[in-house]
Amino acid sequence: MGRRKRRSVFNVDGVMDFFNNVMMEKPYLPLLIPLVLMLWALEKWIFSLSNWVPLVLAVWVTVQHRNHQHRMAVEDLNKKWKRFALSSSPKTPLEHCEWLNKLLIEIWSNYINPKLSLRFQSIVEKRLKRNKSRLIEKLELLEFSLGSSPPWLGLQGTRWSTFGDQQVMRLGFDWDTTDISIMLLAKVAKPFFGTAKIVINSLRIKGDLLLMPILDGKAILYSFISTPEVRITVTFGSGTELPGVSSWLVKLLTDTLAKTMVEPRRQCFSLSAVDLRKKAVGGIVYVTVISGNKLSRSSLKGSPSRRQPSSGVDGLREHSDDKDLQTFVEVELGELTRRTNVRPGSSPQWDSTFNMILHDNTGIVRFHLFEHTPGRMMCDYLASCEIKMRYNTDDSTTFWAIGPDSSVIARHSEFCGKAVEMVLPFEGVNIGELAVKLVIKEWQFSDGSLSFNNLRVSSQPSLNGSSNFLPRTGRKIIVTVVEGKDLITKDKSGKCNPYVKLQYGKVLQKTKTAHSFNPVWNQRFEFDEIGDGEYLKIKCYTEEVFGDDSIGSAHISLKGLVEGSPRDVWIPLEKVNSGELRIQIEAVRIDDYEGSRGSSYSGNGWIELVLIEARDLVAADLRGTSDPYVRVQYGNLKRRTKVMYKTLNPKWHQTFEFPDNGNPLELHVKDHNAVLPTSSIGDCVVEYQRLPPNQMADKWIPLQGVKRGEIHIQVTRKVPELEKKPSVDPDTSLTKAHQISSQMKQMMIKLQSLIDDGILEGISTPVSELEALQDMQEEYMVQLETEQMLLLNKIKEVGQEMLNSSPSLSRNSFGS
Repeated sequence: MGRRKRRSVFNVDGVMDFFNNVMMEKPYLPLLIPLVLMLWALEKWIFSLSNWVPLVLAVWVTVQHRNHQHRMAVEDLNKKWKRFALSSSPKTPLEHCEWLNKLLIEIWSNYINPKLSLRFQSIVEKRLKRNKSRLIEKLELLEFSLGSSPPWLGLQGTRWSTFGDQQVMRLGFDWDTTDISIMLLAKVAKPFFGTAKIVINSLRIKGDLLLMPILDGKAILYSFISTPEVRITVTFGSGTELPGVSSWLVKLLTDTLAKTMVEPRRQCFSLSAVDLRKKAVGGIVYVTVISGNKLSRSSLKGSPSRRQPSSGVDGLREHSDDKDLQTFVEVELGELTRRTNVRPGSSPQWDSTFNMILHDNTGIVRFHLFEHTPGRMMCDYLASCEIKMRYNTDDSTTFWAIGPDSSVIARHSEFCGKAVEMVLPFEGVNIGELAVKLVIKEWQFSDGSLSFNNLRVSSQPSLNGSSNFLPRTGRKIIVTVVEGKDLITKDKSGKCNPYVKLQYGKVLQKTKTAHSFNPVWNQRFEFDEIGDGEYLKIKCYTEEVFGDDSIGSAHISLKGLVEGSPRDVWIPLEKVNSGELRIQIEAVRIDDYEGSRGSSYSGNGWIELVLIEARDLVAADLRGTSDPYVRVQYGNLKRRTKVMYKTLNPKWHQTFEFPDNGNPLELHVKDHNAVLPTSSIGDCVVEYQRLPPNQMADKWIPLQGVKRGEIHIQVTRKVPELEKKPSVDPDTSLTKAHQISSQMKQMMIKLQSLIDDGILEGISTPVSELEALQDMQEEYMVQLETEQMLLLNKIKEVGQEMLNSSPSLSRNSFGS
């Protein structure tokens, strides 16, 4: 009985596999089989000639099945032979590496150590800040040097072996140094306080390296065979000693090595014949997801080793289920993600192209395959694969990925605009492929030049051969938010009311609100350029009734901007599946830009600011109103207006004056509270530096950090002659000073009497009046300082005119 039962269950998987292979090799079979069946029916029921039709059909099926079995046996033998060849491939004799270590010692201190220290410093700082310990709130890298002791390579010798078609060198790596110098300054997180200096003075990394030359020797891939042994010694300088820092650093370094350069993860070192001495700081890449092949739900959801052998009925169900498989691919580059459309079948065609942004000279494009089930909110993750890319010093780009059986797939693009197509196997599974295409549109360099379409467009060099851009201090960054497209919405009604916030350093700017999925703003904003590689941060929101929703963000590197060379780019939004913004960026020299708008500040004038009114402020009190006042900050100088009680549309009509020295002019709108701390109801920055002299600018400025609110101001850059602004009369000055002093004394007496009588409700009014008198006194002091400065400048000008008009005085002054 058992034998009959086993015979009754046939191998459905084998039958389905056979028919699939026959259908792939004989595309005319769907037409041939109905034709044969029709002839057989004619012979059986209409006229009978012979029994040749069933016989021929049976012979044909037998021959095809035999060919299929033969082909499967050949493939199986080839796989077994490949595994045998790889395990017993001939190796070169053991080669000793004393000469290599001697050469490394000679060139380490003067050549390799400075370059590696400079290269790894930024990488280490980013990793530490991104993965800092919970005990540390802030981390700063103070010093980084790899020391004078190089690693030892191939102490036990080295050999060449064959891995498929790839030549591989295996050599030992042992770096045990005690003169390394890495110093970190850590700010301890709450509830603890203080800082700690962490000094790394000893490092040990030991493992076996694999070196793989690719692209006919144009590059080398390198990786550790397994996770190396890591040991770090940490000491503390002045400050707090933090427990567990050594183990945290060891874990961080070990995890980083395991994720980036332990087999099959590999790093690439380019061997370019030409060095153009260009430092790429970013780029634009077009990623196209073409199609998938041999996708199977059961094979991709788990490793073959974990799946149990299925019966014939289960196998038939799996093959039928794969026809209903609906998948999409999520493309990831840094924090930027994009999704293809959902396509059915085991060989879907997507043909989706995405515009992606690189923020460095390297990048990793990851492809995640998901299954979409109609009616379900969640999508099932199936598998992943990735491609790494790197800019080379000869203006080319290298792409590499993990191939079948952990082999290498490598491509080389000699110039921007050349398409590179790759067929990637999914990692961790034995079935499934993804066809993709990558095109580097352009590389951006630190000197402001661009490389695209086999041409390099750079700035015009100056006469002395250097680049024509100034240091970052002393320039303006002009950012124009032009338009957007394909923005998403989270509103159930399907409406989209987008606006954009820009942040550069501490300055925030905001566009107006549009009402379209493809909005047009054409708004221009200006920032003072700052150093240290500060990014321009972009956040896009959609305005809602109960709170604004984020619909994407991005950040742009402003390195390498050149005067006269505007940058016009489409920026894809991160953390969303759709949406791009068109941004125009230009760097201008302050002297040139202000020369067209008016001369820059000369240092012998002042800024006149008139705070007129505000409207539509947010309510800070429970009764639905506010008690607003404005605190003005100009460098180290601070002023404030009077408090307007119980209103959202206050009117101040107050004037302030400051010496014109180029400091940022900031307005902070506050809600006044007598007992509790004041609360902020909006901030803004007044741009006055480009105003023409003695011309008043009247404008409404939207408040930042709140949902609504605007403030109405008038600002003027006063650069008058001395006679146009008469100096303060001494008698009037003395009288005004006495008046302010006496009024302050009276308010102090009134305040003291209220406190003695216990009338706390009436304290707020004299306190506000006292603050206003104090501000008046400070304004008066600023006016006196401005008059003094104007007088001194005028004396210098008169003296210079007298010196220039009298040749004898000029000669005597030079002679002395």
